[in-house]
Amino acid sequence: MSSGRIDVHAHFLPPVYYDALREAGLRELDGGIPVPSWKVEDSLAMMDRQGIATQMLSISSPSIHFVSDDKAYRLARAVNEAGADYVRAHRGRFGLFATLPLPDIAASLAEIAYAFDRLGADGVVMMTNINGIYLGDPRLDPVFDELNRRKSVVFLHPTSPACFEALAMGRPAPVIEFPFDTTRAAVNLVFSGTTKRCPEIKFILPHAGGTLPFLVQRIVGRNRLSASVMDPAEAFAEMRRFYCDTAGSANAHAIPSLRQLVPITQILFGADFPFTPEPAIAGFVEFLGRSNLFTDEERAAIADGNARRLFPRLAVA
Repeated sequence: MSSGRIDVHAHFLPPVYYDALREAGLRELDGGIPVPSWKVEDSLAMMDRQGIATQMLSISSPSIHFVSDDKAYRLARAVNEAGADYVRAHRGRFGLFATLPLPDIAASLAEIAYAFDRLGADGVVMMTNINGIYLGDPRLDPVFDELNRRKSVVFLHPTSPACFEALAMGRPAPVIEFPFDTTRAAVNLVFSGTTKRCPEIKFILPHAGGTLPFLVQRIVGRNRLSASVMDPAEAFAEMRRFYCDTAGSANAHAIPSLRQLVPITQILFGADFPFTPEPAIAGFVEFLGRSNLFTDEERAAIADGNARRLFPRLAVA
């Protein structure tokens, strides 16, 4: 029996982040998404109503990549310290995925050390691309090598691709491009050899893996046409190692395909608050609770059992 859901896909916007967005003149994000209101009290109230015991807090798109490089390190540090304050102030209710000042490698390595060793972070959050540099790019290898050494959890979050203006068709990036950018990053992590080189990292893909569950056979089968050829069986095995959350995807269209990609032990509950409003979250909770796609044991695993294994400190909560 679940003792309360663990939400691995939860966002926070502390005052220092609101201030940075305001200074940059950002009232909308990723092509038209209004900056949502967020207060810790609102998040806790929503959690209580929806049976969520713990949220793993992260900064969403566009992360800190809207500020200049000389400000990115300071903003990442301020955001991470704010997140750690929420974790300390509300014991057991929150965890933290730390933000890194990528693509600055030296600064990111320093922030990894600070976030894990001083703040007690539960993992890191990375956007699928950093100004067009996709995860899996060799320039990011030192960061992934250090995260592998620390046996870290890496939560991927989609952001607008560098060519978004040419693709948008008047629609915000989350409508179409976010799931595809998740797929681009996941595929590049596999075919660059990053996942194989870093087997100790546990990668979480949001939104039921983007479009990866639907496209995986095509991607694996046609990889022979690309420059970095990988045996199809090996590539498929690497892609089956991803964890995936249910944010925005707990429905009869996405879940059957997801179950063909990853085992039930790697499916995690995600709500995506505050970017997803509570009525929609309630609908996803209801679907996961009543769908005949799952047994009772599988429902409990998705709700919190799988996450408690992924985050050992929560296992005793």
